[in-house]
Order: sequence, then C-alpha cells, then structure tokens
Amino acid sequence: MDRVTKVEGVACATGESPIWSAREGAWYWVDIPAKRIWSLDGAGRLRHWDAPEMVACISLKESGGLIAGMETGIFSLQLGDDGQVAAERLATPPELGPGMRFNDGRCDRQGRFWSGTMVMTDVRADGRLYRYTSADGISAPVVSGLVTQNGLAWSPDGRTMYLSDSHASRQLIWRFDYDVDAGMPHNQQLFVDMNQHRGRPDGAAVDADGCYWICGNDGACLLRFTPEGKLDRTIELPMTKPTMCTFGGPDLETLLVASISPGVRPDDAEAGSVVLVRPGVKGVPETPFRG
Repeated sequence: MDRVTKVEGVACATGESPIWSAREGAWYWVDIPAKRIWSLDGAGRLRHWDAPEMVACISLKESGGLIAGMETGIFSLQLGDDGQVAAERLATPPELGPGMRFNDGRCDRQGRFWSGTMVMTDVRADGRLYRYTSADGISAPVVSGLVTQNGLAWSPDGRTMYLSDSHASRQLIWRFDYDVDAGMPHNQQLFVDMNQHRGRPDGAAVDADGCYWICGNDGACLLRFTPEGKLDRTIELPMTKPTMCTFGGPDLETLLVASISPGVRPDDAEAGSVVLVRPGVKGVPETPFRG
C-alpha cells in the first residue's frame, strides 16, 4: 500500500505549488489567500514567510531565491530572516485585469518560467498562459481561453507539455508537442477528459517513467496516467480537495501533496492539510529558473 503521512502543524486555506529544493534539502509551498510561503526541511522543521500579496505559484531560481506568479504579475522573491518576503516585480502582462491573478506555474526543462492567469471574481474564459525569461521578458499569450489554468508539466525529455483547465465546466487535460529550442508548444491535443474520472484536474507532476500524476480535486485522490493517456493507478488521499503534487526528497521518491480547506464537507477533518506520499516510483528533478 502507498504510505501517506500527514505533515503536522500546518493547515492551508489553499495550499499550492509545492517544490523541492535539493540544495537545501527542503520543501516549499504556498497558501494563496493567506499570502504565505511555507517550508519543511529534512528534520521536520516548519517555517513560513508573509508576502505583500497573494503568491499563487513558485519555482526555484538558479541564482537563489524564488520566481513567482502573484496577484499583479511575475516577481522575484527573497525570503528574509524576519519572516517577510521581499518581492521585486519582473513583469505584468497587459491582459491581467482587475479581479485576476496568476495561478499554476513552473519552469520547463530549459529553465523558462511559465504561468497562467485566471479570473477570481466570476467564471470567464479570460485566462491565458505566458512564458517569462530574463532576456525576452514576458511573452504574448501563448494559450488563451482558459477558465482555471492548471496542470502544467513537462515530460522527462521536455518535448511534451501538459496543461489543464480545472474548472467544473471544463475538466480537461491537453498535451502539446513542445519545441525545446524556441520554448513554444504546438499541436494541442486532448490528453484526458477528467469528466470520465474522479475529481477535477488540478496541479500535476511527471515521474521518471514519463507518467503524468494529477491531483483529483473533489475526488480525494491522485491519478497516474501513462503517456498514452491511460489511467493506470489511483492513490487514495485523506483530504477531499488535493491541489498539487511534486516529487522530492533525497531520492526523489516522495510526493508532497497540498490541499484546500474552504468549501469541503463538514466531516473532512484533513481539509487544507499537506501530506507526503511514497508511491514507489521516482520523480524527475525540476529545473530552476535560469535567469
């Protein structure tokens, strides 16, 4: 059986965007509405930092610190000894209107940062996916017409990009052929229709076998799909609304899974919790942002 261990001492309103820092031997993740970044080190010590606005997604920077998609743009972050986040704005797309924010994001295998936007106040397909590099800044929208952008991930060789729309009206996961030199996806195809499976497609990770792990939000599970889009494994979770998972730990054989607490069943005692899962497979190291 898969071993699931709860991280004690933390409960998030909307836990999201876990990452593993091999250099520090520590996990990081965010709590979006709390405007907070959390960390858990190898000794089990928890820390947190407060940001000036909502942090939706983070990736490590090769030079140190973090790059993040936030409420009002893409920022470079430094975590201070005083428990505060110092944020330097890097870019804001002109399409980021009132009531919007960035959502899911991570770096491709070449170290380019990708993140998408969403409307917070109502249901509109105004979300867009962007690429950011230090040399070129923020791109024009690469994918448009998204309600709740999510599920961003790349195959181990970087030549396939995955993207989902997790809104209840969509619940779709797509795959794209990815030009690793140009940093551009093309040939969009339906990968998985999550209306046929448990939960809505939220955040994702890819393992060393090239299989795609998606959090089944509202379904209390992790689902593993083969590169051909076939469901080959389901892991039960103690929380109803898992949000995103990532591989880490010294052997890259642990998944950290975050979750949401608002809007769950009254009997969901583990809502908002963070758990560690040992699925018996190895992950792929995430590439840091290469500025």
